Amino acid sequence: MELSNLSLSELRALEVQLKGEIKRREGEDLARAREQILSIAQSVGIPLKDLIAASGRGTGRGGAGIPRGAVAVRYRHPQDASLQWTGRGRQPKWIVEWLASGQTMDALRIA
Repeated sequence: MELSNLSLSELRALEVQLKGEIKRREGEDLARAREQILSIAQSVGIPLKDLIAASGRGTGRGGAGIPRGAVAVRYRHPQDASLQWTGRGRQPKWIVEWLASGQTMDALRIA
């Protein structure tokens, strides 16, 4: 098919057809993959829900089901131990004030 010979309306109609066909085939591939996974799980005697739970990613939200530990604190105020920072994200106000007073981050670093 020579696309350069098609009109704009014919190209748009073709685009709609392509999107529909792609969606249909993706659905078929997904169904086929599910069937294969279920077949494998059944052949080894593992319930599918256990298989999904064991992967830690059964939520379908990019691994949101994976429990994560707390990030270790890397900086602590020398006079007020309740002021802590992991070193991630935006610097807390007390860090900004500390640096503005001419102090260094090394003085706050936990050994």
